[in-house]
Amino acid sequence: MNLKRTNTCGELGKKDIKKAVCLSGWVQSSRDHGGIIFIDLRDRHGLTQAVFDPKHDKKTHKEAESLRREDVISVKGKVRARGKGLENPNLKTGEIEVLADELEILSRADTPPLEVEDRVESGEEIRLKYRFLDLRRPKMQRHLLIRHKAAQAAREYLNKNNFLEIETPILVRATPEGARDYIVPSRVNPGKFYALPQSPQLYKQILMVSGCDRYYQFARCLRDEDLRADRQPEHTQIDLEMSFVTQEDVLEMVEGLYKHMMKQVLNIDIKYKFSRLSHAEAIGRFGTDKPDLRFGLELIDVTDIVKNSDFEVFKKAEQVKCINPEKDFSRNELDSYISFCQQNGAKGMAWMKVTDRGLESSIVKFFNSNVQKKILEKTKAKKGSTLMFIADNPKAVAAVLDKLRLKLRDDLKIINGNDFKFCWVVDFPLFEWDEENGIWKASHHIFTAPKKEHLHLLEKDPGKVYADLYDLVLNGLELGSGSIRETNTETQEKVMKVVGIKKEEAHKKFGFLMDAFKYGTPPHGGIGLGFDRIVALMCGYNDIREVIAFPKNKNAECPMDGSPSDVPDEQLKELHIKSDLVELFTLHQGL
Repeated sequence: MNLKRTNTCGELGKKDIKKAVCLSGWVQSSRDHGGIIFIDLRDRHGLTQAVFDPKHDKKTHKEAESLRREDVISVKGKVRARGKGLENPNLKTGEIEVLADELEILSRADTPPLEVEDRVESGEEIRLKYRFLDLRRPKMQRHLLIRHKAAQAAREYLNKNNFLEIETPILVRATPEGARDYIVPSRVNPGKFYALPQSPQLYKQILMVSGCDRYYQFARCLRDEDLRADRQPEHTQIDLEMSFVTQEDVLEMVEGLYKHMMKQVLNIDIKYKFSRLSHAEAIGRFGTDKPDLRFGLELIDVTDIVKNSDFEVFKKAEQVKCINPEKDFSRNELDSYISFCQQNGAKGMAWMKVTDRGLESSIVKFFNSNVQKKILEKTKAKKGSTLMFIADNPKAVAAVLDKLRLKLRDDLKIINGNDFKFCWVVDFPLFEWDEENGIWKASHHIFTAPKKEHLHLLEKDPGKVYADLYDLVLNGLELGSGSIRETNTETQEKVMKVVGIKKEEAHKKFGFLMDAFKYGTPPHGGIGLGFDRIVALMCGYNDIREVIAFPKNKNAECPMDGSPSDVPDEQLKELHIKSDLVELFTLHQGL
């Protein structure tokens, strides 16, 4: 056969009847019906049924008898309509089939260790070990296609807005950015190491000093940290930086970017302006700075009201808040929610039901009628509602009610899975207190500009310093984080001093950036946007591994290629690393 694919397996229809075609792909399935063999031929575009009829061609029929799942073949033949009543309305090519004249077997396949189809989901480890088979599944092919379209849409939008796509180095100097660095030893500089970039932060700021004005790249970011569904050792972010801008300029540009991506990839028109919540407002209303705005169940502060009750738990608590899910729960259900709250750090969960007779629960006797009336007024609770209360310090109350709110969302099924609610969270504190180590840490990173009106508080009251920081949130997940950058060297040194980085240490770690600032620096700001995360949400997932071609497992390992792997002693010697130290470390880890 003169191999030439004329069409893909997802495009033929009634318009192509009587057309001579050549299709190539994988055998999805083989069926023998009364001596006639039907093959579902698959490529990334879809499925087409090929028919091998001995009355039409005995040779090709005989060859087709040996075909097994995942064999790679080419079929030549003519398109014809399927028999009446035999059409498959669920298949794009379901009205036609190809009557085979010739068959060429291009590659034989062993029995696959997992099913290459969507209706059977294999375990995580086998999917990652045989990722090349897992990626053949139509669902995974769709994920890769959506990822491709999202990247193209983002590039299209940014290019139209005069951004330059510029690559920054992968081998960089180690700098503290919140996570552990992956370290690469230098063979030509014994005893010295590169770091793999956690983000291009310093380099994109230097590009602004360099006059590049508007920069972006699809940056690979590598962080040695514990993994979860939305975290991998390496991920991709759309990294942006802009000169001569305010916070509002950056927010409007990014808002336009995501609206364009949603339209181009999912054909969804987002016409609303993204909500803006201050950090304090987000914590106060939702218990988190990553609020899911697709539903209500906002936190209601009743601290001042219940202080006038005789319930000691509430009277002594620093803060008391509740949620009103507007549902009557059984006692077993309430016990389950109490247990859930305790598992997530609460000392307990109090509850009150709203009935015809007013509030009812085992603790209502401690609340006089006036207090009960004020609770009902504040919560707007109606008959059939069950109020759920958490009492503790504000941080603990927010953390527990955030988790309870999300559990109620899932249990009560009160959201539309196809809804997309973006919002900005702004006005973050520049620093947060690390109680365990007794030190101040940067909330995001140390290159963020404090608000000008708070500069005088930097050294005497860091906890009251707020910054031009902003996070983009979608459906309760953080998509990106950015800020207006600090370009004044004196202020930057004060910020570093608060987090315990001395002037000498700062110049040792960031001297190349701070030196660059001496030669004329435009005001600038930007953001890093999680590309894997937005693609996952577009595909209907929270787990970014579903949209990464070759992800790692929870132990940061790749079962397919066996990384990380041992390195020969000869290679370690070239890198000036003693293998006995590696063995000693391994022994220590095992003890």
